[in-house]
Amino acid sequence: MLVAASRIFSTRTPLFKLSLVRTHLSSASGYRFTFRSMADSAAASASSFNKIQIQRDDTTFDAYVVGKEDAPGIVVLQEWWGVDYEIKNHAVKISQLNPGFKALIPDLYRGKVGLDVAEAQHLMDGLDWQGAVKDIRASVNWLKANGSKKVGVTGFCMGGALSIASAVLVPEVDAVVAFYGVPSSELADPAQAKAPVQAHFGELDSFVGFSDVTAAKALEEKLKASGIPYEVHIYPGSAHAFMNRSPEGVKRRKGMGMPDEDAAAVELAWSRFQSWMTRFLST
Repeated sequence: MLVAASRIFSTRTPLFKLSLVRTHLSSASGYRFTFRSMADSAAASASSFNKIQIQRDDTTFDAYVVGKEDAPGIVVLQEWWGVDYEIKNHAVKISQLNPGFKALIPDLYRGKVGLDVAEAQHLMDGLDWQGAVKDIRASVNWLKANGSKKVGVTGFCMGGALSIASAVLVPEVDAVVAFYGVPSSELADPAQAKAPVQAHFGELDSFVGFSDVTAAKALEEKLKASGIPYEVHIYPGSAHAFMNRSPEGVKRRKGMGMPDEDAAAVELAWSRFQSWMTRFLST
């Protein structure tokens, strides 16, 4: 099935326009998954996390921390689904990379998790993007106040776009790694990035203008203009969300009509992630 409907995903501040190509939304929108709340997500690693509360302005939000106390910090930003098993798996993986990191997941959706494509779409449509950037800044500052001398930001899909936005809008960020997501100019202009940015995209990604090859190359030109250190990597044969390798993540990707992920590409991306964050957070 070919879907070519361009949409704006935020009614408060447009983050990006997206054309969904080769995505089986008719079946995926009714496709439901095994988790029902964050308590059910990443059950195998749930005991590893310390749940905290972070205050910014006049609101408080939950966050989940894992890793060594005094290690460099990394804020890990969710996909459009919310804080689910996949993002927790990524945070645990990051905390275990040498030389060791302290990962923090801010709950941008305030406890809500999308159970299917329609619910995830609804949650992302309702997100206050400027508020999310404030959450990211508060998370970075919490890590710096709690043992991390330097702090990076990473994210996937929606979180990837927000992580690049943080390189522009959050002065305390020391490095960024973004996976398959670019913010719109309404939210942040990557040409104004102030922190080093590494970005990863799949060659077969069909999310036009957001994470396809054209968007990746446009991002590269913007980062070149910024003057900051940057890398943009495109993985042959990989599609959107290729980093998601949990059983439920693979099932979800198949339900959305995406090809199988490439294990070699995943490992290469993690290796590049590790090198980038170590380079800029450990010095």
